[in-house]
Amino acid sequence: MGKIIRNTLILTIITVVAGLGLGLVYEVTKEPIARTEEQAKKEAWQTVFSDVSLEDFKAVDVDKEAADKTIADLGVKATVDEVCEAADEGYVVTVTDKEGYGGDIQITVGVTKDGTVSGVSILSISETAGLGMRATEAKFQEQYVGKNTDKFYVSKDGGEGEPIDAISGATITSRAFTGAVNTAIGYCKNAF
Repeated sequence: MGKIIRNTLILTIITVVAGLGLGLVYEVTKEPIARTEEQAKKEAWQTVFSDVSLEDFKAVDVDKEAADKTIADLGVKATVDEVCEAADEGYVVTVTDKEGYGGDIQITVGVTKDGTVSGVSILSISETAGLGMRATEAKFQEQYVGKNTDKFYVSKDGGEGEPIDAISGATITSRAFTGAVNTAIGYCKNAF
């Protein structure tokens, strides 16, 4: 019985020390991580609207009704995470599509006031190396830029709108990325 109490006490002390250590590490790293994420977000804004000064981006509240309507109309599993106004040029919409092959794909999409995609930038992606990660390449992303359409579709699936060539061997990633872009376009049409 004494041995059980002693082992329990030792395990309790180890757990408390480990918990305190993890809490300390979290507190030390929380602020630098937040700064890094904020910097990445601002760089994405500048990528999708390169002519707009960083001071001219203004965050606006996400219109929950417009976001829900867009997602329901498109039939995607996505969320509209953040929206900001890019001076008088248009809007920057951050969308997370939850149907990527390797998990969530979070992108920032620039949509001009007339509905043209001004740019796309990936904030978070964890797809298969050599396949789905090719979504990070300019060749794939440039298919969306400069197009004014209500919707994109992966050409091998067929559909209405502007066709997008899927990444070879990564159709699921291509569909998720396209779904995120479509969500941003649809959100802008429904909210503004």
